[in-house]
Amino acid sequence: MKVALLQGGRSLERGVSLRSGSRVNDALTALGHRVEAMDLGTDLVSRLETFSPDVAFIALHGSEGEDGTIQALLELLGIPHTGSGVAACQRCMDKSLAKFIFREHGIATPDWVTYSEAMIREFGAASTFSRAVQSVGLPLVAKPASGGSSLGIKVVTSEADIPAALMTALSYDSRALLETWVSGRELAVSVLDDEVLPILEAIPTESNTFDFEARYEIGGAEFVCPADLTEELAHEVSRISLEAHRALGCSGFARVDLILGEDGPQVLEVNAVPGMTGTSLLPQAGEAAGIGFEEMVGKMLDLAR
Repeated sequence: MKVALLQGGRSLERGVSLRSGSRVNDALTALGHRVEAMDLGTDLVSRLETFSPDVAFIALHGSEGEDGTIQALLELLGIPHTGSGVAACQRCMDKSLAKFIFREHGIATPDWVTYSEAMIREFGAASTFSRAVQSVGLPLVAKPASGGSSLGIKVVTSEADIPAALMTALSYDSRALLETWVSGRELAVSVLDDEVLPILEAIPTESNTFDFEARYEIGGAEFVCPADLTEELAHEVSRISLEAHRALGCSGFARVDLILGEDGPQVLEVNAVPGMTGTSLLPQAGEAAGIGFEEMVGKMLDLAR
């Protein structure tokens, strides 16, 4: 098949995307497909129309690649693509919206408050930080409302630290969440073709959170897959992850990130276009399930068609 491999882009996760794309390119080539790697740019539509691919493999991360933008363009052009559709990508990308949907479906997720730049700069919402603390408690986590790879995330232990943490989060997006910090084990559940893969636990080796460096630097974290969970607990984590995947309307594949605390598993977010690098979690879960990287890439391509 002729496959347009979309990679790079203009988001802060461009480097991760290029690493994902390079690995996927090798797999697609090994599977015998004719691959045309394409970066985003003003000539993208003309390049796609000239190449006339049978399918597009999306290896883009962050804005434009995960928020439904490129999916909408491909669907307009009539090109099948890997992963979820426009609406599901938009829901996944907007962490606040996703959490409202989780709550509507009875899916456990940490409490949160959402702030926007306008609320703070134009409406005086900085005076409400004490109310936010009463709502979500301390410590809390400040994070951008969109984006991934743990960029812009800060753990806040006092109300006085909220302005600086929000400023950091809002430097990545126009909205940010203050979310209850839950002490627990960091789990990732990958879903492929509506089937749950082995649960993975990420154990950071240096920091207290699974941050950008821990995700993408070799040795930044220890990964255990399958995670050491009782059969009953593993079943519950898998169940809630699949419910979150379906609640947001995801298809093909996705990765659900959870925190396992004293009150059981809680969903943090769902990633519609998970990383495919050498340290990414979806490929690791596939390996634990006996699915090699090339086989996984081939499966993703088949699901797109």
